[in-house]
Amino acid sequence: MNPLKKLLGQTAVYGLSSIIGRLLNYLLVPLFTRAFLPYQYGVVAELYAYVGFFIVFLTLGLETGFFRFSEKNLKPATVFSTALLPIIFTSVAFIALFTLFSQPIANFIKYPDNKEYVTWFALIIGFDVLASIPFAKLRQEGKAVKFAVFKFTNIFINIAGNIFFLILAKENANEFLQQFHVAAFSNFYSDRVGVGYIFISNLAASGAIILLFIPDLLRSKFQFSKDLLRQMLIYSAPLLLAGLAGIANEVLDRILLKVLIITPIGVVDSQKYIMAQIGIYGANYKLSILMTMFIQAFRYAAEPFFFKQNKEKKSRQVYADVMKYFVIFCLVIFLGVTLFIDLAKGFISEPYWAGLKIVPILLFANLFLGIIYNLSVWYKLTDKTKYGAGFALLGLSVTLILNVILIPKFGYIGAAWATFFCYFSMMIASYLFGQKHFKINYPILKIIAYSGLALFIYFGFNYFEYASAFVKYGVASGGIILFISLTGYFEKLHLLLLRKMKK
Repeated sequence: MNPLKKLLGQTAVYGLSSIIGRLLNYLLVPLFTRAFLPYQYGVVAELYAYVGFFIVFLTLGLETGFFRFSEKNLKPATVFSTALLPIIFTSVAFIALFTLFSQPIANFIKYPDNKEYVTWFALIIGFDVLASIPFAKLRQEGKAVKFAVFKFTNIFINIAGNIFFLILAKENANEFLQQFHVAAFSNFYSDRVGVGYIFISNLAASGAIILLFIPDLLRSKFQFSKDLLRQMLIYSAPLLLAGLAGIANEVLDRILLKVLIITPIGVVDSQKYIMAQIGIYGANYKLSILMTMFIQAFRYAAEPFFFKQNKEKKSRQVYADVMKYFVIFCLVIFLGVTLFIDLAKGFISEPYWAGLKIVPILLFANLFLGIIYNLSVWYKLTDKTKYGAGFALLGLSVTLILNVILIPKFGYIGAAWATFFCYFSMMIASYLFGQKHFKINYPILKIIAYSGLALFIYFGFNYFEYASAFVKYGVASGGIILFISLTGYFEKLHLLLLRKMKK
């Protein structure tokens, strides 16, 4: 099979669970932003920032290490067991420690009256970490359908839990529900728990996945190798460092906003104002979800694909083609969201619309992040993972410096620009070093030209005022069609020229 078609097919299957699943979860955002005020939703945005960091830390970088050593023709059962057992240890230890010290931790993060949040998140994180290697095994074995089914199960339980607690059980729904004789559901809701029901639903979903994996784990033959673990940890340690720095780049802004935002003169409740700013930022970050979903689906398929493709003669040309088409897809998403922002903003309630200006910035920042994932192929295939750690640390330094400078002056807009320049700097550094150590002839001029075309259409669209929504959406649709037509024309022309040259 054509390798690009194979990658596209796998991306589509993984995307079915990732994109549709995230889209369904995304549909919860209107529920959250209508059920809770910005300062309340700020709690959700802040606490989930910690989740990503701990998941990366506790998986020890062994997910990618599992793929790498599985492709070295080692015994699959031994590689799986050796990667899984340390993960079991870190997960159980984390859950035990954070449950035992839940009150001091709650005091430290300034939620002294909600130590249960710490316990719930410890279980969520522990369960998700435990599932990481079994999920990686499904990807490595090409069991994309089973992977999708498990992911959908997780998503369904999470959505069902939120609907139950925040719609069926919430007290302000009693009057509506009484006519259906289900007012008793209100006994399951307490205002004191509030946003905690979002966490409870997530916990139930994460726990269910562990139960689904138990039969697979019981059938596995555990053949632990101490020497193999040492090799895997040496390979994965830089990736762990890169992952920690990477997730810090992704979520640190929400944590720093709480510390660095300056409350305007005249604001009575400083804490509520700060949490509201975090809530607005977090909600608008969700509007870049289509880009994030595509990148995640691509990553699920691309990582094992890149390792397997390395054995082929024309692998580097394939990597270059993958990069080009990846960028084109992302630019279409960028235009789709930004040109139809008036429709997209309907997914969050009006108090959050003040942050819509950061959406284009974050979309392009995520495009850079996706390019970084493509570029990472060179140091993963050459076992020079220390460079990945270096690039992530570079990004982290940019994140810290720019957030400290920009947030006090511009608030969450400064945080968005810090994210943009963080990923931009990492992308440039990874490309330059990659060309030196593992040269791939990426079509840089085309990628720049296509990006410029997308930005020209975006700025041109926003330059004019429109007589009606009908006209505005018609022009927006025309802009997207123009972009797809022009890129398609130049790609077709390029293929024709290649065929003539071969003749």
